[in-house]
Amino acid sequence: MKQRTPVVINILIIIVLLTIFYYLFVQSYAFLSSPYFWGTVIIAGILAYIQGAIGDLVENNKFKKLSPEEKAAYLAEKKVPYFKRLYNAAFKKQSAAEEKDILIDHGFDGIMELDNQLPKWWVGLFYFGTAFCILYVAAYSFTDFAHPINEYEQEYKEQIAAIEIYSKSQPPVTIETAKYSADNIAEGKELFKTNCASCHKEDGGGGIGPNLTDKYWINQPEKTLFKNVFHMDWNGSPNNPAMRAFGKNGEVSGAEIEKIAAYVYHINQELPPVTEAQGGAAPQGTEAHWEKE
Repeated sequence: MKQRTPVVINILIIIVLLTIFYYLFVQSYAFLSSPYFWGTVIIAGILAYIQGAIGDLVENNKFKKLSPEEKAAYLAEKKVPYFKRLYNAAFKKQSAAEEKDILIDHGFDGIMELDNQLPKWWVGLFYFGTAFCILYVAAYSFTDFAHPINEYEQEYKEQIAAIEIYSKSQPPVTIETAKYSADNIAEGKELFKTNCASCHKEDGGGGIGPNLTDKYWINQPEKTLFKNVFHMDWNGSPNNPAMRAFGKNGEVSGAEIEKIAAYVYHINQELPPVTEAQGGAAPQGTEAHWEKE
């Protein structure tokens, strides 16, 4: 009669498996403070104790039917610690007598085959892997678990919501608070393409609107180039109705104008001007002498 696994070991295994499965579905250890998790653990522990009690009844009934020699062998084996028995079952070599009992009645080239049982740790891993695969495939097929596209969309929505909350909590950018930053050039370029390129071209060389890359400006209400661009985008041009007040009209925000002004500053001060020979518009206005930012 085989020795049974102690109830305490079964409960520990159940707790480990429940922890793994909860983590796979929750993707964090927040479930450790959840009453649902510990309720599941308690119910599983009670069921394990019930199963152990039933096993004890069956074991006692079988023990009564053993011969005196078998009872003595069983009691001697029961005194061996559980983990030692587990180690022996997995790695200990059988004796000659034990091998005689498990010899298969065929051989090849003088080699006899033994009908050894697989180690318990191997069998346990096999069943665990099988159960895990079934749960994983079911979760992947019928839930959002492990879907990279769904996870990406969820994270994207959370990031957009976080940006909106951050934007609402920040004070609006005005001409007094706006500052030039090279970090805004890339975003400013995209905003410029959307809002300004139809008149000034994508490179700022001008067309319907004046050339923004040279030193000549029609309107110079501010002392610095960056502030001047912000002023014109916000208030529009008093000399040209086509250059409307994008900021005042609510078409772009102060934060967006700050980025556009950074891009215009970049193409005017840090890049060579787009000349007429390169397709740029002829100079308009008077030469500007901007103060440094």
